[in-house]
Amino acid sequence: MTTFQTIGLQPELLQAIEELGYVTPTSIQEQAIPKLLEGDCDFLGLAQTGTGKTAAFGLPMLQKTDLTQNVIQGLVICPTRELCLQITEDLKSYSKHKGNLRVLAIYGGSSIQQQIRDLRRGVQIIVATPGRMIDIIERGEIKLENVKYVVLDEADEMLNMGFKEDIHHILSYTPEQKNTWLFSATMPKEIRNIANQFMTNPLEVQVGERNSGNANIAHKYFVVKSRDRYTTLKRMVDVNPSIYGIIFTRTKADAQEIAEHLIKDKYNADALHGDLSQQQRDKVMGRFRDRSLQILVATDVAARGIDVNDITHVINYSLPDDDESYTHRSGRTGRAGKLGICMSIIHIKELHRVGELERKIKMKFEKSQIPTGIEVCEAQLMNIVHEIGNIDVNEDQIGKFLPQVMEEFEKFSKEDLIKKLVSQEFNHFLNYYKDAPDLNLPDNKRDDARQRQPDAEKNYAQIQVMVGNKDGLNSVNLLEMIDSVAGIFKRKVGRILIENDTTYFEIESYEVPRLMSRLKDFKVGRKSLMLSEYNGDVAYTDNPNPRRESGYNRGGGGFGGARDGQRSSGGYRGGNDRGGNDRGGDRNSGGGYRGGNDRGASGGGYKGSSDRNAGGGYNRTDSRPSSRPAASGERRPAAPRENRFPEYGVNAKPDAPKTKPSEGSVKKEAGNKKYDWDSLIGKNDDLKW
Repeated sequence: MTTFQTIGLQPELLQAIEELGYVTPTSIQEQAIPKLLEGDCDFLGLAQTGTGKTAAFGLPMLQKTDLTQNVIQGLVICPTRELCLQITEDLKSYSKHKGNLRVLAIYGGSSIQQQIRDLRRGVQIIVATPGRMIDIIERGEIKLENVKYVVLDEADEMLNMGFKEDIHHILSYTPEQKNTWLFSATMPKEIRNIANQFMTNPLEVQVGERNSGNANIAHKYFVVKSRDRYTTLKRMVDVNPSIYGIIFTRTKADAQEIAEHLIKDKYNADALHGDLSQQQRDKVMGRFRDRSLQILVATDVAARGIDVNDITHVINYSLPDDDESYTHRSGRTGRAGKLGICMSIIHIKELHRVGELERKIKMKFEKSQIPTGIEVCEAQLMNIVHEIGNIDVNEDQIGKFLPQVMEEFEKFSKEDLIKKLVSQEFNHFLNYYKDAPDLNLPDNKRDDARQRQPDAEKNYAQIQVMVGNKDGLNSVNLLEMIDSVAGIFKRKVGRILIENDTTYFEIESYEVPRLMSRLKDFKVGRKSLMLSEYNGDVAYTDNPNPRRESGYNRGGGGFGGARDGQRSSGGYRGGNDRGGNDRGGDRNSGGGYRGGNDRGASGGGYKGSSDRNAGGGYNRTDSRPSSRPAASGERRPAAPRENRFPEYGVNAKPDAPKTKPSEGSVKKEAGNKKYDWDSLIGKNDDLKW
């Protein structure tokens, strides 16, 4: 068996890695370290994330660095600040017994002046991100003519992030006679192009199949409805109580939003993304590394420096756009030979991506069932039992209190004590998941935007609100109110029916207590919502999707409106019956986009009707002459139109605000919870601020 003692490392390095607990080199270390120590050569290493590539290039570089020369001899270029700091810490750990060897991290988000001062004191190895490295080069504060070894770590990711020109620029300042070592988890053709351009007959080492996944990682996916994505995420976390994992999102906004909702729902979570300052990112990563943070919600770029062992789960809240990103995401778990799980939440329309990923990484994906409420409760219960069983009892400290405790518990049987002890921690899970719906999709059903299962309605509570159309309420600002004020995702709302002075809507039943608590003092103007659960029958429209207010089936306005030639309910372009060649379909009470096309119509909406005499809508505050001549043969002036809100050019509510409300102006005041309803009304698409 190969050990670190047999691959030619110096005693100082062996002592350091033994103290770190390293015994046996990984495959990439076993193959790369001896070859890099033997002589001067360019090197191309392909290995999965988490296989120990840092030690594979770091140990040979440290051993070959001349400590008698106080000049830069090694340069490591990596894509992100986090990875830069991680590599620097690893190199310092490996070299702590090598005397005066100095390693410096150069990265953005930290004081450039301090980094320049550190450079002037002298260093032998630099670990840098491309952007900050170029800044210091252009200031003339760094000399690279003595560099002997250049490492391009995570080269594929640097190319994905657009650093190709920056890499060329940096390498142009290094000597022609040097060794270039390139390490990557995948091998796109761009990597091959860089190897051909900057390397001479590189020695190639490939661990595992090219572009393949880590065999220690189990890949699972869950097919969900769009609106159930967050609920599914919570179940995946709850059914794995000891999870220590990363949730990946596509965007920074998604990472922040999901982290905030998880924190609000009492999960030990935080976000990591590019909008955080370096100090904030360091703080989050410090908490995650010392395991005081259980769940990290991160973007692909920010997570590139997360070189943390023992991560149990990676969860893809949404699949990445490219296959290489999936490889890097999943590689955060299953590191150092340990087992890991990568779980992906996907929509049915993304099923084709599963097959693509299977072919790309050459791994089988397992379709899994979303845990039911009972399964989650069972997992949590057994976790509580195990935690109680593993508690260390300090006999000396607790002994003096035991007589009093025993006397207090004498009236309870053993079974009663166990029930009470477990229930103290477990009751909130029982209450939360008591009526939890089954989120698994039947194999023969499409997304619920087309059809909701009848039995799924049992998992919704029906809410009545004593506010309606006449108060300016519609589904857009109702959903905004539920999201912004109650803190409940819009996707948790089912069907909506808004009448003149009453509104009915469905919401997932376990969100009712939060909804009632947070909206009980909310007012529309001076009118209270007066929320209550409603058990009667409600004649909802056939459309189950609350984000399409009307006309999804084109029967009553909305997109396309009616097709019966009447166009009486408006919508985008109204109906489809033009009424013959003169395009005179009856549009007398139309509306929506363009309203009617009859030159004598009175519809409203965007652009209103084509009749300049009537109809509201965007750009209809002026009085243009009618296109039809008067009886005398002269063009008659347009009759003045009624506009109750001339400041905005729309038929808005007369009591609407006279000034544009600021973005996110929902105001919360301590104690009495007063809210600015007008700011929610202001987000209504019907009012063009």
